[in-house]
Amino acid sequence: MILLIIFLGWKVNFIFKPLVSLFRLMIVPLMLSVFFYYLLRPIVDYLEKQKVKRAVSVLLIYLLGALLMTAFAWGVWPTLREQVFNLIDSAPDMINSLMEELQRLQRSRPVQQMLPDGSDPLSQLSDALNRGVTFLSDYMTSIVAFISNFVIVIATFPLVLYYMLKEGSKFSAAAMNFIPKRYQKDGREVLQDMDSALGGFIVSRAVINVALGILMYIGFLIIGLPYALLLASIAVVLNFIPYIGAVVSSIPVIVIAFLESPAMALWSLVVIIAAQQIQDNVLSPYIFGKQLDIHPLTVVILLLVGGDLSGILGIIIAIPLYMCAKILVRKIYNLLLERHGEKMADDG
Repeated sequence: MILLIIFLGWKVNFIFKPLVSLFRLMIVPLMLSVFFYYLLRPIVDYLEKQKVKRAVSVLLIYLLGALLMTAFAWGVWPTLREQVFNLIDSAPDMINSLMEELQRLQRSRPVQQMLPDGSDPLSQLSDALNRGVTFLSDYMTSIVAFISNFVIVIATFPLVLYYMLKEGSKFSAAAMNFIPKRYQKDGREVLQDMDSALGGFIVSRAVINVALGILMYIGFLIIGLPYALLLASIAVVLNFIPYIGAVVSSIPVIVIAFLESPAMALWSLVVIIAAQQIQDNVLSPYIFGKQLDIHPLTVVILLLVGGDLSGILGIIIAIPLYMCAKILVRKIYNLLLERHGEKMADDG
């Protein structure tokens, strides 16, 4: 019956195209809303215990957020904007300097002895850079679509987040209406476990990434790396992508540092490794605890599958979805064992 339903649904898939389009349009605002919901919900719950209505609490948080954004625009954004514009203006010169440094490095005797005969890594790197520039130019036409989607996100995200924070406690009660009465207790436990797992994961990940960004920024300032604030901010955002984000965020740091000097690149690598080690061995065990009870091999497989199915979006949501699915499957398995045990007892 399930296969028949899937087959018939595939035959009339045009009916679901508007729903798929709506889902693709709303997935980013929903993800942002869920992310900030778990970050801000403890504050709303605390204010509610202090006899402050949830609607008033949310409005107070929005007011505080507006003040923080104003302070960011006044204190941080000018420096960040200047670094972004300087980086964009100097990008062609930086690429030329990078090629010259690589040519000089390739002509050195130790590197020539390490390279196999007939190999030309410089030309391969040049081809890769040219392909990257071509790729960016081909996708410049998608900027208009990106801006329109960004406007939609900005317009819908605060509204969705407001109602999630205001009515969040009613979601589980509404979900119970779709579960048979004899399973509502188990369903409530599953939802509570999922809620606790997602909340702990998101809050912990945000704290870890901010701490990592601060550590990297301090290290970049100590070694005198250009664009320190911009590179640390990029690292904070990209590190929300497990494993891959740490590698991708390190590439621009190493490249910019290498343009200063090979010694600067080495020191930048030392700062990155030191910050990652502090994150993995000091901060993560203390903040995460046992919340992220997932084998590293499982994480890699999840990232590969999520990236193949939905790109960056799939990589970001792969682990939270797996955590929820694991809780659900474990509960169903326990229910089946209980039912099997009761049946064996009745037969006995």
